[in-house]
Amino acid sequence: MSSTLLVLSSPRGEASLSTKVARTLAGSIADKSGGSLTVRDLGANPPAHIDSEFVVAATAPSDEPTAAQKAAAEESDKLIAEIAAADTVIIGAAMINFAITSPLKSWFDRIAVRGKSFRYTESGPEGLLKDKKAYVVMASAGIYSDGPTKAIDFASPYIRHMLGFIGITDVEFIRVEGLAFGEEAAQKAISGALECAGALAKTHNQAAIAA
Repeated sequence: MSSTLLVLSSPRGEASLSTKVARTLAGSIADKSGGSLTVRDLGANPPAHIDSEFVVAATAPSDEPTAAQKAAAEESDKLIAEIAAADTVIIGAAMINFAITSPLKSWFDRIAVRGKSFRYTESGPEGLLKDKKAYVVMASAGIYSDGPTKAIDFASPYIRHMLGFIGITDVEFIRVEGLAFGEEAAQKAISGALECAGALAKTHNQAAIAA
């Protein structure tokens, strides 16, 4: 049975358009495949920012860890286990000040753990969470997929890099952009993103059936 992990990161909750489109995509994939759907809402329940206790737990674990180190390791292990169990990972990402939200950054910090999600080899780092498909729904007030503002999109390159770093290299983006350019432009962007999500879900499910 297939398994989908939906990671939401907008501080706007259900009013968020990245959340709306990501939920639509995840629901379509899970419903058609009959698989399970796990939702991790980082906006509602953000992971703690990494601190010295987490660094010790992740890089130099003690035989007698403190309570804080043990809790940090357990949270990290749980988040990594959710990805490891998923065939498909869908991320709803709001662009704020040209980058991802701090809860999503903390999530990446918690899951990028040597020996668990990646390892170092003679030829460089190797991701350990392979053979997964990822979709990223990114909402932004401006247009950053093309044109002069593409250079200041620090969100999508970072997400793509971090997913690849842990082994997830098959990544597709769905843009909900230009939302600040008036009601007509916003509605067109939303409709286009939902249409794209529907088409990707159909293709995804057809590929799963054929596999």
